[in-house]
Amino acid sequence: MAGGTAVSECSAQAWSPDSAKLVRMAKALGFDDLRDKTVVITGGGGVLCRSFAEAFLGVGAKVALLDVSREKAETAAAELGEGAVGIECDVLSADSLDRALEEIRSRLGPVDVLLNGAGGNHPQATTELERLSDAVELSQSFFGLPVSAFGKTFDLNFLGTVLPSQKLTVDMVQRRSGVILNISSMNAYRPLSKIPAYSAAKAAVSNFTEWLAVHLAPMGIRVNAIAPGFFLTEQLRFLALDEQGNWTPRYQKVLAQTPMGRLGDPSELQGAALFLASNLSSFLTGVVLPVDGGFNANSGV
Repeated sequence: MAGGTAVSECSAQAWSPDSAKLVRMAKALGFDDLRDKTVVITGGGGVLCRSFAEAFLGVGAKVALLDVSREKAETAAAELGEGAVGIECDVLSADSLDRALEEIRSRLGPVDVLLNGAGGNHPQATTELERLSDAVELSQSFFGLPVSAFGKTFDLNFLGTVLPSQKLTVDMVQRRSGVILNISSMNAYRPLSKIPAYSAAKAAVSNFTEWLAVHLAPMGIRVNAIAPGFFLTEQLRFLALDEQGNWTPRYQKVLAQTPMGRLGDPSELQGAALFLASNLSSFLTGVVLPVDGGFNANSGV
């Protein structure tokens, strides 16, 4: 972005941080307390969660990647290498979570850190229109959203945070020590058009983070969240870029609203995760940290 005008060429946003350099910096900053800790990441087959896993492995932690797809979980673990294991788990099933916990304990040991990364939006929970007007069919708007699709999206993002927090943290309670890290979103601060279920769910995640932080504080368990802005992952590339590789009109709006003028790289979430999981943030709980290039701070004027 230059002079307040969104740049349309993807090549203009090509800056990418050196992941290895970030890991070396993390070690220098004192993340050695995470060495040999067992970190569980739900939604582990996704791009952002793999990046989180890379960061924790880089400072010597052991990582269990949980995903509803066993193939995705095991593939991600194999690509990340030593210290990572892939485990099939449905975050909306208490029985599945119980089985996953037993496997985590047998393969890596008791859980020290839980990162609730499972989530996402559903196409059927998305309106075709950004705003309703008199000239369109109601079916293209909020009034045409199936309740079932709305519920599935809400449940995956919110209950998919609540249930793992309930089922996978009993080791933390017994040891009176541990960290829960939730993934909220910019949608929790500023609900985006078209995706009401996802926005509502992420707002609930932020509120739940604060509630759970207070509830678990006497047990020595800290609960915080990261609220990512806009990151160019493979899953979102088709929404952000057209067939010619130019930004779509919707993402031109995103860039215009982001003071840093670009989308984030997944590795730029790593520092926030390591900080919130480590002893460097030992007096910090109940916080939702935006990592958004200034999106939330920008009033637009």
